[in-house]
Amino acid sequence: MSSQRLAKTLVGLCLLLPLASAFAQDNSKAAGQNVSEMKFAAFPGMPTCSSGAVVSGDPAKGPSIILAKMKPGCVFPWHWHTPSEHLMVVSGAVRLEMKDAVPKTLGAGGFAVMPAHHVHNARCAKACLLYIYSDAAFDMHYVDDQGKEISPDEALKKVKETAAHAPK
Repeated sequence: MSSQRLAKTLVGLCLLLPLASAFAQDNSKAAGQNVSEMKFAAFPGMPTCSSGAVVSGDPAKGPSIILAKMKPGCVFPWHWHTPSEHLMVVSGAVRLEMKDAVPKTLGAGGFAVMPAHHVHNARCAKACLLYIYSDAAFDMHYVDDQGKEISPDEALKKVKETAAHAPK
């Protein structure tokens, strides 16, 4: 082995050893989770036909990943988020519409990015399971046909949905 190649290998090992050590020392956190192990709950202001499990991060404070379930026919009416929303479909079919864009139906393996402040909606054609990555604290701003912000109850009533509320 050349000295240059040996040096690169040693540098690589030096970078990987602290990582391996950190994983070996923290056995309290699983390296992953199966869907059956996740705890799903309704999120206040979201349609009751949907639920989610926080997989990583804290959606109220910063970047996060949520695994969301949507029943067939579930609708998230026109809305926008402060952060960008990255959506990855695990199963089912979700129809996405963004203002000034062609509607798109995504199936398993489909991916979409809704840029920050970009108005969009989503409708689950078949039972959906999807990961949602938010690059900052997650929020939801429903809007009417003119783009004026409206309450979750008002927005969801228009699509025959009901907003989930925080537990008492």
